[in-house]
Amino acid sequence: MPAPLPPFTEETAARKVRLAEDGWNSRDPQRVSLVYTPDSRWRNRAEFVTGRAEIVAFLTRKWAKELDYRLIKELWAFTDNRIAVRFAYEWHDDSGNWFRSYGNENWEFDAEGLMQRRFACINDLPIRDSDRKFHWPLGRRPDDHPGLSDLGL
Repeated sequence: MPAPLPPFTEETAARKVRLAEDGWNSRDPQRVSLVYTPDSRWRNRAEFVTGRAEIVAFLTRKWAKELDYRLIKELWAFTDNRIAVRFAYEWHDDSGNWFRSYGNENWEFDAEGLMQRRFACINDLPIRDSDRKFHWPLGRRPDDHPGLSDLGL
């Protein structure tokens, strides 16, 4: 099935969000970068990234720091070529300290369905290992694993 293209419906926007979640859960910077335009512009927290090479470098740094990363994204709103997403991900640092990071993203797509702009606001919450909610094996979240709303997040 081809990737969803704008203008989005609720069904195609939700599918686009799940495909993005699956890509990020691969923790493969090169693979993830290919869904963005060659000149894609990001704001991620206070960092500004432009283009696929910078996206790959950013994600490489991110996943070297954020170990055992597991992410869930959920559609918040959509229109035409834009999608708003809320997300949470769990990870630990190299000292074994666990965090749950919460955030919102605003996405804008070109006519071919590549993301040309991404704006992310993220907050990190230290958690105990016993407070973790994302326990699937590294990689794609299983279809039967609860989403954010189901988990009360």
